[in-house]
Amino acid sequence: MTTDAPETTGPAHPSDRIDTSVAHPARRYNYWLGGKDNFQADRESGDAMAAAFPTIRTSALENRRFLQRAVGYLAREAGIRQFLDIGTGIPTADNTHEVAQSIAPESRVVYVDNDPIVLAHARALLTSSAEGATSYIDADLREPEKILGHPDLLRTIDPSQPVALMLVAILHFVPDDDDPYAVVRRLLDALPAGSYLAASHATHDYLPPEVAAQAKAAARGGGPHGLINLRSLAEFTRFFDGLDVVEPGITSVAEWRAEGAPEPRPSVAEVSMYGAVARKG
Repeated sequence: MTTDAPETTGPAHPSDRIDTSVAHPARRYNYWLGGKDNFQADRESGDAMAAAFPTIRTSALENRRFLQRAVGYLAREAGIRQFLDIGTGIPTADNTHEVAQSIAPESRVVYVDNDPIVLAHARALLTSSAEGATSYIDADLREPEKILGHPDLLRTIDPSQPVALMLVAILHFVPDDDDPYAVVRRLLDALPAGSYLAASHATHDYLPPEVAAQAKAAARGGGPHGLINLRSLAEFTRFFDGLDVVEPGITSVAEWRAEGAPEPRPSVAEVSMYGAVARKG
């Protein structure tokens, strides 16, 4: 797989699109995880959110661990060998392809993100096992047709075989006006029976009422990269309509198959994020 060919649209180089004056979710998340690929605007935004939700770094860490456990389950127990990871974020340790290929070296992974800094790290993401393959698509979750029809996806994944659709900590950046449920349904409709959806989502269910109200008001205000759109358990559950949710069901990411996870375990309120894995019948 090669990344030498430029996109047919957009600037010639991804760095041309980097606006360091505006916070971006991928870079803010990198900051919370202790990474160095972030700018002052990302740190200021991250600190402001941490002031309202002091355990947000714990939430970010637990969400990352959920991704790793979910991929482990999908590769080891569900036998999935193809992954479509949308909202990849900046590479850290134990990315989707590393976890999957450590279990099944032939696993094939397509990463999708819209942050040019993530694109600049594409060569790191594209380091695959000899038996498997990885590729990277520069696209937004709200562009399902671009993703599904992208030649790099079609070269990497066989759409006739089951695929795990990974939507980890990405759906809460899609406001209601963009109909995230329709976006997820379009992606799932393109995948065959036996495919899976693994998703996590920030929630206001555990926040004090006044903090939850402030977060909802801020999300309605929009912004260039959308503030986090917190949703309830019922709203998150809608993403899994028609799917068979695997045990332990829809729960806190801190509790999802967390046997053997680092102790002491955080509370569900400290994490304030739901997660689940479900199978398309």
